[in-house]
This record gives sequence, C-alpha cells and structure tokens, in this order.
Amino acid sequence: MNQESAAPRVKIEIIDEASEGQRVDNFLLKTMKGVPKTRIYRCIRKGEVRVNGKRVKANSRLDMGDKVRIPPIRMSEAEHAVAGEGIRNRLEESVLFENEALLVINKPTGMAVHGGSGVSLGVIETLRQMRPESRYLELVHRLDKETSGCLMVAKKPKYLRSLQALLQNKKELGKHYVCVVQGRWPKRKQAVKLPLTKHLLASGERVSRVQADGKACLTEYDVLEQDSQLSLLAVRPITGRTHQIRVHCAASGYPILGDEKYGAKEGDAKLSDKVWRLMLHAERLDIPALHGLPKVVVEAPRDDHFRRFEKLIKFSNNK
Repeated sequence: MNQESAAPRVKIEIIDEASEGQRVDNFLLKTMKGVPKTRIYRCIRKGEVRVNGKRVKANSRLDMGDKVRIPPIRMSEAEHAVAGEGIRNRLEESVLFENEALLVINKPTGMAVHGGSGVSLGVIETLRQMRPESRYLELVHRLDKETSGCLMVAKKPKYLRSLQALLQNKKELGKHYVCVVQGRWPKRKQAVKLPLTKHLLASGERVSRVQADGKACLTEYDVLEQDSQLSLLAVRPITGRTHQIRVHCAASGYPILGDEKYGAKEGDAKLSDKVWRLMLHAERLDIPALHGLPKVVVEAPRDDHFRRFEKLIKFSNNK
C-alpha cells in the first residue's frame, strides 16, 4: 500500500436513532476516537466539520438522517488503547445503580469522563470496552476530572434526550453536591447569583469567569459543619454552567480546598500539604420517573480522603 492510499479520507456519517439528538461535539468525540479533544473543537470552529453541507456549532443537535462530514484526520495510537484490569475493576466496583435505561457510577477523583487532551481512555471509553455487548452507552452529563461522585450514563437514546432536557431545568432533576471550602462560610449566605462566561484558552482548556454580561447563574448553599479554617457545605447548582460551583465559591472568597484552577491553594500551606484532590463531590441524584421507569434516588459515598477532612472539621469543633 502506498503512502497516498494510506492517507486518511473524508468520511460521511449518517445519523441513526442511536445518535439522534446528540450534540455535534459529543458525536465527534465518540466517532473520532484517538483524536485530541482540542483538535476536534478546532475542526468545528474552522468549518471542517459540516452537517448537511453547512457549518455548525459544537452544541448543535443532530437529527435523524443528518449527513455529518468527518474531516480527514489521522487517528493516534490512542484509538487502540486498552483499559487495564485495575481501572476496569475500579469502575465495576463504582456502579451505584443500573436498570435497562440508565447506569450511574461513583466516578473516582482524578478520572476523566472521556478521552482526549492527553488522556487515552476516559470513563465512557472504558465502560464501552467493559461491555462490548451494549449497543448504546452515552454520557448524560460531565464531571470535572478532579470531581468525584454520581455520573449518569444512558443506555437508550430516548432516555438520554429526556435526561438532558431535564438538566436544562433542575426543578425536576436534582443534583446535590458537597464540598470543603477554605474559611468560615457565612450561614446566612445561602445563595450565590453571579453571571458567568465561558472562555477557551490557547491551550484548549475551558475556564469560566464572573462577568456582568455573562449567563445567569445560581448556586444554593447550606453549611453542614465548619471550624475556624474550613467549611463543609451542601451545594445545589440550579443552573448548569461550566465549573459553576468552583467559580462561585472562589468569587465569594471561599475557594474549594484543593482547587488549583480557581482556588488559592497557597492560602494555607499547612492544609494544602495534606490535600491531594479537589474537595468537591457529586453526592446525590434525584431522577424523576421517565418512560415508564420509576423515580430513582442515587447516593454516592464520599471517599476516605474526603471523609478525613470532614472528621477534621468535626474534631476541631469538639476540642
């Protein structure tokens, strides 16, 4: 085979029922395996990816029968990566709930939800390797790599679309978090309402910033425990912006412990030396009845490191 025939070519993918309703970027992340996420988003911005011959945005939704142009990009060796036994066992042990339409896992901290940006395999790619008989496994939402807790994976396209629609309005679908922040969070401060804008850095990294003309954003808080240095908070994001909880905590002057992107890790050297993870955990999901399936409430236990700081705060109060 000569070099020219081995070169990658333009592909046209026709959207079927399994991919109907997906965002363009999520479809490409699944289809263009092994291609860095930053490269995929660059293809979209440059118009190299087209749907029915037209330019699209990353958040555009795909319809049945749409023709998606996949640009000729050579896949990396990551396409052939195989998840090790250790990570497979860890994910198998993390399953919290499963029925015919939904899988919920307690995602460990430090594990990316999908491959890209230097990560060969994320949670979703590993789950697909673990369950080759499953025709459909798609992320309903995302958690930051450093965040642990409840992560939903849909097993049916209809269920995926319904859950994602509910995520746009959390009056019916509740996402509940806990976090440890630096400082004594005022008990009277039960909500933060600061508009956010999303920015893409030159490195491809996504960040959010408080900005007057940004999108409306609301997070609710309750103090569970606190001492002179730390506060354990129950958190409920009413909207779902990128890094919303982290930015709202930092902008309020109480950064989440271990947050190297938005926090002030150097703010307390003694505490920082003891922290090896972002102290943010997606603790509970309240999922309403959908498509004949009953309501589901799923809780994810906090890991040992998180509980160690929880006990530290309680111990300080009992001195």
